[in-house]
Amino acid sequence: MNLFTAEERDQKELEKELHKLEFQIFRMRENLKDVSKDARVLGIDQSNNDDWIIVSSIDDGQTCKIMLTDCESAYLGRGCFSLIASYYENAIHIGDIKGPPNHGYGSICMKFLKHIAREQNIPKVTGDIAKRDWDHVDRLIHFYEKHQFDVWIDNDTQSGGIKWVDL
Repeated sequence: MNLFTAEERDQKELEKELHKLEFQIFRMRENLKDVSKDARVLGIDQSNNDDWIIVSSIDDGQTCKIMLTDCESAYLGRGCFSLIASYYENAIHIGDIKGPPNHGYGSICMKFLKHIAREQNIPKVTGDIAKRDWDHVDRLIHFYEKHQFDVWIDNDTQSGGIKWVDL
């Protein structure tokens, strides 16, 4: 037996979504204050689940770390996802991407990394695909190709590389 009409269920769902959004806005405000003490805030974006994410970076001119902080939990000095890259002659080289897959976090980081490259007139972003990545190499190929990278793979050595050139 259903206790609520369709209209009442829709109303309850809207109230639930509104409460979640209000909480994320509150948490975003608090986290922005704390994140900005540790890093440069680059922007705010949304994950695949429509959760709000704070995008920040720490950049010492040699290494750039892009970090994502969700607005579901308090910022405790580190984000929920990060991309670490190094500057080389006319290129930024991705060293590591850390965090859970399938939330859209990698795509958010990639968008901001390309923005940094353009901002600094760096025409290329490169990276390596290593043996340790081989258990998820198909997912990596899909991810990088989705972001307009050229990807090459050597199955014999379980290695490869990526390259994006800004046109």
